[in-house]
Amino acid sequence: MWGRVREIFGRLLGSLRGPERPERQARPHNLFEAAAAYVSACVEDDEDRIEEAAGWVSPEALSFGVNELACRAVVALARERDESPRTVARELLGLPAA
Repeated sequence: MWGRVREIFGRLLGSLRGPERPERQARPHNLFEAAAAYVSACVEDDEDRIEEAAGWVSPEALSFGVNELACRAVVALARERDESPRTVARELLGLPAA
């Protein structure tokens, strides 16, 4: 008798908890995480991390992320130096002043 009560009580608790969640899967990386990892790996010349980050998103998404990171970095440096983004970008690339 008590076995049947436990079984019914167990089912009731199980239905209140909801379905069992499958084991948590790793969250996929977004393009900005991939770009940050890729660029930092390039700076450190770490080929393994470069290849890993490049595999997180499509080449087009990685290119967009790297471009966005470059734009934000130039804007941040320009504000810090109180110069135009164009001047800072040319300076970073070693180009003569325009």
